[in-house]
Amino acid sequence: MTEGALQARSPAAVILIVIAALTSATLFGVLGVWQVKRLSWKLDLIERVERRVGADPVQAPGRDAWAHITAASSEYLKVRVTGRFLHDRETLVQAVTDLGSGYWVLTPFEKTQGFTMLVNRGFVSTERRDPMVRAAAATAGEATVTGLLRLTEPGGAFLRTNDPAGDRWYSRDVEAIAFARGLGETAPYFIDADATPNPGGWPVGGLTRVRFTNNHLVYAVTWFSLSLMALASGGYVIQDWRRRTHLGQGGPRRGRLESSDEFG
Repeated sequence: MTEGALQARSPAAVILIVIAALTSATLFGVLGVWQVKRLSWKLDLIERVERRVGADPVQAPGRDAWAHITAASSEYLKVRVTGRFLHDRETLVQAVTDLGSGYWVLTPFEKTQGFTMLVNRGFVSTERRDPMVRAAAATAGEATVTGLLRLTEPGGAFLRTNDPAGDRWYSRDVEAIAFARGLGETAPYFIDADATPNPGGWPVGGLTRVRFTNNHLVYAVTWFSLSLMALASGGYVIQDWRRRTHLGQGGPRRGRLESSDEFG
């Protein structure tokens, strides 16, 4: 091997590489641990929602419980309410469902206790957005609704902001809709009605999606694998540096053969 062909990295370079490898391994490991925690949270969420959806309906939370409603405590709780629809103040919220594009029909539901809640009666296609086309569904008198409690969706959708002045809605923002419709005291949640058919067939209820993606295990394995790879690369750099240093300083050296015209 020619002189200078085998050179070890400088100690400073090795230290910097090892520090970078350890930092990366630590970061990837932290992300892996975080994904494990997210996996535990997601499994708990799925189990909790499935239990609520499959349970018997209970009375929807009244005024005294509104302040304590959270996703963990109440979302997707199966509830039943009795009251009267205010069909003349319904709100259409743009929606994309298994039936196609159209609108959710959110109708105020007046309770005898003196407050109102919003009920998502279900989906209507674009050609049925006009209430007159589905007048049969505008039933009068007392009604009972069974469905799932949902939390308000403030603001709008991705890249689309609710426009109350223009009556264009992209999310089911309970507070904003209640204010725009002059509903007064309104429950801070809405109810997704179940699949009980409405007169005339529209709106179509029971389309709540209760499916959750769960890729956290794959993400965790990926991050932990990257962490191990970073540690392995740091170890390789150290081993390679020691080998090159040893060969460069204490290994055998070959002398140079030189030709000569002199013979003894």
